[in-house]
Amino acid sequence: MTRFARLLACLALLLLVAPAAAQEAPRLKVDLSATEAIPGQAVSLRLTVLVPSFMPKPPVWPTFEAPNLWVRVASTGPTSETVGGETWSGVTRRYLLSPMVPGTIALAPSQILVTYAGATPADVRNAALTTDPVSLVGVVPAGAEDLDPFIAAEELTLKETVEGTPDAMRPGDSVVRTVTAQIRGTSPMFLPRLLPPTDIRGVRTYPDEPVLAESSDRGKISGTRTERVTLLAEGGGEGEAPAVSIRWYDLGRKAVATAEAEGFAVHVDGPPVADDEPVDWRAMALIAGAAAVLAAIVAFAVRRIVPPVRRAAAARIAAWRASEGQAHHALMRTVRARDHAALRPALDLWAERTAAGDPRHDPDVAAALAALGAARYSDEAGAASGEEEGWQRLAAALAGARRTTNSRHRDAVLPPLNPGAP
Repeated sequence: MTRFARLLACLALLLLVAPAAAQEAPRLKVDLSATEAIPGQAVSLRLTVLVPSFMPKPPVWPTFEAPNLWVRVASTGPTSETVGGETWSGVTRRYLLSPMVPGTIALAPSQILVTYAGATPADVRNAALTTDPVSLVGVVPAGAEDLDPFIAAEELTLKETVEGTPDAMRPGDSVVRTVTAQIRGTSPMFLPRLLPPTDIRGVRTYPDEPVLAESSDRGKISGTRTERVTLLAEGGGEGEAPAVSIRWYDLGRKAVATAEAEGFAVHVDGPPVADDEPVDWRAMALIAGAAAVLAAIVAFAVRRIVPPVRRAAAARIAAWRASEGQAHHALMRTVRARDHAALRPALDLWAERTAAGDPRHDPDVAAALAALGAARYSDEAGAASGEEEGWQRLAAALAGARRTTNSRHRDAVLPPLNPGAP
């Protein structure tokens, strides 16, 4: 083979190797510092993503959320490593995993979505990297098995303040009790309720919502839980505000310790508060039963009575709308409105519904209508006043005609008092 041929062969080999290196897939490294932890304490889980080129945007990381597991992101930053003699760029993320209760916590495989550059800057590729299953066990140290709840910390103290004079109160006075738990080495979220119920005759309690504060210094967590209650004196009485104590596991001494805050005596001068009368549940049940029976009776009556009443009311309304009285009422309303256009239809409707004779043939009505028409169409001066007199005359004539027709109707309906008389 000539020298030129050997040179061409080497060049072809380089061209084949370079794209192959650029096409290598991203890699994932997983490092778990421990598989066991005391509840509340953290183990480190580090994920490192490496690519042969660079990542134009950050990876999409998993959350690792699981029941009874407290997950925090401690840090995220760039990194690089040598792979096959080449420098690969990457990103590493460190999680802190803390079991919250004793027992095994299993984390299912999770995906990391990676975007990286291919052989050329325009060649952007995507990859999904999957973690292996992770198992973490919460282990209670020997001698601390009876702690409930289990709390492990480097330090735990209780501080108490009392505002007021609890041993010399009068009705209307108040005392404010504040207890603060300060913890170092774990989160204050693991602390239980501090203040127990205060049951003292003549004293009413008004607790505030607990206040939690957490801080972190170089990975060391600390914080406080503060609870506050107001004791209000309502009447004479005395008792004790209970002491507060928390048993916890000291990580430094590897032993169980107790944090305490002393209680105090409460005394209220004055007459005792009258006892509330006991509730007579039997009487309440009887009243409720009677109310239910009454409601059933009312519902039954409504279902039986309301429909006939509605039908009767509808029939009465329909009868009124078809009656002589309604027609006469509408006619008189037309006269009062001085409505020439509606006068004749209203008069005709009344005449149709009048049983004893046609009121339009009444001499007074006919004369009033004639006078009203003459006044309306007259060109003489004073026609307006004549038209008003015509309306008034018609109203009087219609009233008289109705009295006459009603009298005739009654005479036609009533039988003679002595049918056998000659």
